[in-house]
Amino acid sequence: MRKNSLLLPENGYQRHVVLVAPEVHWNTGNIGRTCLGTGTDLHLVRPLGFSLNDKHVRRAGLDYWHRVRLTVHDTFDAFMEKMQPQKKELAFFTKRADKSFREMPGSKRLFLVFGAETLGLPKALITSYWEAAYRIPITDDIRCLNLSTAVGIALYESLRSII
Repeated sequence: MRKNSLLLPENGYQRHVVLVAPEVHWNTGNIGRTCLGTGTDLHLVRPLGFSLNDKHVRRAGLDYWHRVRLTVHDTFDAFMEKMQPQKKELAFFTKRADKSFREMPGSKRLFLVFGAETLGLPKALITSYWEAAYRIPITDDIRCLNLSTAVGIALYESLRSII
């Protein structure tokens, strides 16, 4: 297996997972591990429902957590200002979206944005970026997928044409 074979900066592909107000440390740890395994950057937008020094985050990320390319932003606006994504580089995930996750843009640089485990993305954010909103289909038997599962599905779908 080739080291760092998924996303190499020299080929111009970038993936970023953005968690807005994540609440559960082990989900964030799992997501960090998936990000590291795919060469993806992880962005956390405050408030956080846990401490990043928490042993549970480190345990979920195993011994890899210190290698995750992590940036913490105070607000979503601060994230947008720092990263300056173009509209075609954004994909917001909500179960209320009309478009399937398979319709995500195929941009070389792509930001996958997810909300908190219990509340999802803020309604104002979904409304502002409705044209970039996507859903992962589920039955009516559950409220939602686990956040780390949803991130994994969306991230690997976004990589499908690359790998």
